[in-house]
Formats: sequence, structure tokens, C-alpha cells
Amino acid sequence: MTSKNILVLGGTGFVGRAVCERLVERNGGGGGRITVPTRRLVHGDRVRLLPTVEVVPADVHDESRLRGLLAGQDAVVNLVAILHGSEAAFRHVHVDLPRKLASACAAAGVRRLVHVSALGVGPAAPSNYLRSKTEGEAVLKAAGLDLTLLRPSVIFGAEDKFLNVFAQLQQFAPVMPLGGSDARFQPVWVEDVASAVVRCLDQPDSIGQTIECAGPQPFTLSELVRLAGRWSGAERPQIPLPGALARLQALALEMLPGEPLMSRDNVASMSVPNVASGTLPGLQSLGIVPTALESVAPGYLGDAFGRARLNRLRRGAGR
Repeated sequence: MTSKNILVLGGTGFVGRAVCERLVERNGGGGGRITVPTRRLVHGDRVRLLPTVEVVPADVHDESRLRGLLAGQDAVVNLVAILHGSEAAFRHVHVDLPRKLASACAAAGVRRLVHVSALGVGPAAPSNYLRSKTEGEAVLKAAGLDLTLLRPSVIFGAEDKFLNVFAQLQQFAPVMPLGGSDARFQPVWVEDVASAVVRCLDQPDSIGQTIECAGPQPFTLSELVRLAGRWSGAERPQIPLPGALARLQALALEMLPGEPLMSRDNVASMSVPNVASGTLPGLQSLGIVPTALESVAPGYLGDAFGRARLNRLRRGAGR
């Protein structure tokens, strides 16, 4: 039976919004509802406008509230994740929440779960991010749910905080000091990841599988930064930083206010390839042909920064 009532944890985020759009398209006029909890209702403004999507105020880390959210649901999608924080913060989000979710699913009688993890996980993973993701997977596997795990590489799209950040930096910086320049990624389009989530819900044979979500081509970080600069019209020379300097740079960025552009934990994560292993099924197993980076990113990077340059020229002309 097709799952119609879906609880989407993390549905207001970059990937979550794409997943909600795909679920609405998939449900069509066939009924069903998509429930998106959020602690700050303003974050749900984008998905609230989608038909059949209900944005509700809730802290998903509250176990009793989580059980209530699962009542009447056919399936749940977990997209909740963080990229920065302390070891305790990573455990809270990537381990404790899956444990609470597994318990709440058992109490509510909801068996179907699609959980988004990450490439590079493993018991010997070098970072808090990857180790906590590994443990979160293990918790869910042990829960006896109808589970599908998705492991994406870095995800790109018009609102990503990866290529857009490197493009923006090159609008202002004369050079790019770059730690982890040789780190390898296999960028995957956000729409392909969203499609994978929906197809897993519709394909019972995906239950029990771990599926790697990766684009058609690997790149080094240096290549991705260079392309982001080129496509936004502001390619800058790079200065590769050795390991010790990369960690020092990350430490300095951690000390700035707000979310850091790079952390020491990110640098540790980049020490293992963020590319498909080839030993697990990929997007093709779901009937998805991975979208090439160069067929999407030049458009949104060029448009965004073309508008930014035009606005700067207009402001200059008005002085």
C-alpha cells in the first residue's frame, strides 16, 4: 500500500523543501497529508504554501510530542542533521533523535522510515559528524523498522550552502586559502535526493537497503571552488593549505560569531573520500539518472551573482 500520510522531520530545510515538493507532486489529487514539524513557524513559510502540507509547531526532540506527531502516519522521513557543533551536539541530533524516533515509531505502530545519513560513515570515521551519523544508522538498524538508508555526498542546488558560499567568497577575496583542497566529493543534485526519498517510499524492495546518492562525477574541493568562481564570474587563485594550517584556519573561523564557514570537524571529515563506494546500490537502482553538476550549477550561480553585481552597480551609480 502506498504511504500517503508522511511525517517529514527536517522538512523546512534545504533538502526538506525539495522532498515536500516531490511528495505533493507524488500524492497529486489522491489525498493524504504531509506533516512538517518545526520549532519556529516562520521557517515553514515556504512549505506551508504547498497543498496538503501542514506545518505544526513542535520540538521533535520532545519524545511525547514526537509520539503524538506519529499518530496516524504511514511513514516518516528523517532529514534532521547538523554540520557544526560539539561532540554532544552531534550526538543529540544524529544519535539521540534516531533513538527517540525508533521508540516513538514502535509506540505509534509506524514501521516505514527513510533516513538520510551521509557518505563516509563508518566505525573508524575521523570526525564527530561522521561517527555520530554511523551510530545513528546503527540505532535505527537495530530497531527492527522497515528502514531505508540514503547516504548522499555533498548536495548542491540553488539554495545550497556549499557552492554558493565559495562563489560568494570569491566575489570579495583576492585569493582563496583552501584547506583540504584535495578532498574528494561526488556532488548530488538536491532534486535527485528528493526523488530518491519519494521513490524509496514507493518501492518496497528498497526496505533494508543502503543507497548511495552521488552525482555522475567526482571532484576535488579545489576543482569545485574553481568552478564555483568561474560560473559566478569571479574565479580567484587558490592557496592550498597543509593539514596543520587548514586546522588553524578552521579554528579561527570557529571563533567568529555565527555558524562557521569551516570547522576543525569539517576538516577531519574531508580526510576521507566523500564519493560512492561502488559496493552499494546507487540512484540508478531507483531509476534515477544522476544529474551532472555542470548542467545545473552554472545557471543558479551565474544568475544569483549577476543580480548581485547589478545591484552593486546601481547602488554605486546612486551615490
